[in-house]
Amino acid sequence: MSTLEIKNLHAQVLPTDGSEEPKQILKGVNLTIKSGEIHAIMGPNGSGKSTLAYIIAGHPKYEVTEGEILLDGVNVLEMEVDERARAGLFLAMQYPTEVPGVSSSNFMRSAVTAVRGEAPKLREWIKELNTARENLQIDRSFGERSVNEGFSGGEKKRHEVLQLDLLKPRFAVMDETDSGLDVDALRVVSDGINRYQDETNGGILMITHYKRILNYVNPDFVHVFADGRIVHTGDAGLADKLEADGYDQFL
Repeated sequence: MSTLEIKNLHAQVLPTDGSEEPKQILKGVNLTIKSGEIHAIMGPNGSGKSTLAYIIAGHPKYEVTEGEILLDGVNVLEMEVDERARAGLFLAMQYPTEVPGVSSSNFMRSAVTAVRGEAPKLREWIKELNTARENLQIDRSFGERSVNEGFSGGEKKRHEVLQLDLLKPRFAVMDETDSGLDVDALRVVSDGINRYQDETNGGILMITHYKRILNYVNPDFVHVFADGRIVHTGDAGLADKLEADGYDQFL
């Protein structure tokens, strides 16, 4: 059993040109996620949901001014990005980055080697990779294409869940993984997320604007995020209330 604890987290975004003061985004986030739990965060645009995801992963654009993020008692804010990944944290990005010149297959094997501490045996790796691809209905040809280059939105999201399946982190942060997916792709991606949790008992933080993915990935808790903090928490039924009545009732 592992635990990811976010305690009184305050953070600001750093200006890129040095001409402005930093802007405070997170204003005291408190959240505890345990192995096997699915937590959904829903909230209006600009409330800080994606900022929370990036800070957990270690994006250098953001500066934590107060608080802690503890993975089994260890403060991950003191770790580099790659150290957080090896410790068991995973981020599926809202806008996955293209990596020209690096094939998807090489990228995946390098990532798995870094996390596991040794390269998987080639024959076993090919079988493992092909099984994961087939589960997500990803064509074999994608293995030779550069990471995310020329991929559609749905293909990029499937590739993110492919990484989740192979890396098997302790905790996965899914930042709007449902955006840009048609009905069929949504079902395939959701099945991949559920399969990851069934196989690993991993904890999931699902950031989304819409309830539709929560029809497939059933949350244990739903949190309303507004103005840089969690303002209300409920069970899965809260997503229905938000879908019907919006966020104003909690703001």
